[in-house]
Amino acid sequence: MNSSAQKTFTALEEFELINSATDYALKRADNGWISGYFYQCELTSVFQPIFSIDLGKTIAHAAYVRSKSNEEIALWPWQVFAMASKDDQLIELDRLCRAIHALNYYFNHISRSDNLFVEVHPRLLESVKDDHGRAFENFLDLIGVKTSRVVIEIPAIVNRNWKLLQHVIGNYRSRGYRIAANYSGSSSDWMAELGSLYPDVVRIATSDLMRHETISGLADTVHSFGASLLVRDIETVEQLTAAKRTEADYLQGNLLGKPASVIKTSELTAASRPDN
Repeated sequence: MNSSAQKTFTALEEFELINSATDYALKRADNGWISGYFYQCELTSVFQPIFSIDLGKTIAHAAYVRSKSNEEIALWPWQVFAMASKDDQLIELDRLCRAIHALNYYFNHISRSDNLFVEVHPRLLESVKDDHGRAFENFLDLIGVKTSRVVIEIPAIVNRNWKLLQHVIGNYRSRGYRIAANYSGSSSDWMAELGSLYPDVVRIATSDLMRHETISGLADTVHSFGASLLVRDIETVEQLTAAKRTEADYLQGNLLGKPASVIKTSELTAASRPDN
């Protein structure tokens, strides 16, 4: 398990050493931002802040891929992943995206405690039978980052296959990663039967939060397993108010901070904090 990595790589020379040690086609811009290539698409990262209500500031960032083709045409992430029709192509693309996110985050963020949230494509979880996270762990070792600073987001679609969900969580957790799962039920005891494999973070969209009257018990269930509740997709003041009433631990959404190709440590405004 990646447990002893401590050195932080920031210099251009060190990036070149890392680039030469991987199979990825990476490029470093003058401002330090890193991109990679998948066929004719240039891929890079944007990061959206995740706020802790208790601390009143950012404690993590969620990474998302952005792309363009032929130097000018922007593509949606699903269009890029649609190009990876074969399993080996998908594995290459997904690992490339996570490598780019890790390099951009840990090269350009001064915090040594904030966590990086990264998505995993659902097809990848089905294609890779065992050792989920091993290749990414090797890459994190290369750049001197502990797996414990990475939160793996499990796609909601995987919730339909409990055997796969348990297998994936067990694999990633055995390597030191933290796990975030997406709420996709209608009751507060959703996922409770996972027991010791309960995720570290449960993410719920504000649309689900406001649709289910029984959702108020979700925070109690999540907290009883020692996990944290993250309310995402906060776009309006009404949604923020609903999130504050739910005893959530973390907040994420465009109202609080949009995805951007810059990483900032920000404080929650007074209006965004829960009412006392």
